[in-house]
Amino acid sequence: MRFNKSAIITLTALSMSAAPAFAQSASGTVTKIDAAQGKMTINHGPIKNLDMESMTMIFRVAEPSMLKSVKAGDKVKFDADRVNGAITVTKIQKAK
Repeated sequence: MRFNKSAIITLTALSMSAAPAFAQSASGTVTKIDAAQGKMTINHGPIKNLDMESMTMIFRVAEPSMLKSVKAGDKVKFDADRVNGAITVTKIQKAK
């Protein structure tokens, strides 16, 4: 069976757009923002993909703009993963 290049690109784009925005999400409350260090502190529930229990901890952020999207006291939904050896928030949004 042969596929042309545009069909493969189209199928790939469709499968990526159907993926959930927060595949390995956790929830918590932002307790502190440290913009100078590019970090935030979150009191969070379990983070399954990191095999981590509920706790309060400091995270690096993948993008500095994330620090402007939330403030201390905000309830959030976020993804975290190991990036260059550091546990890092890779996606974040205010919880509804």
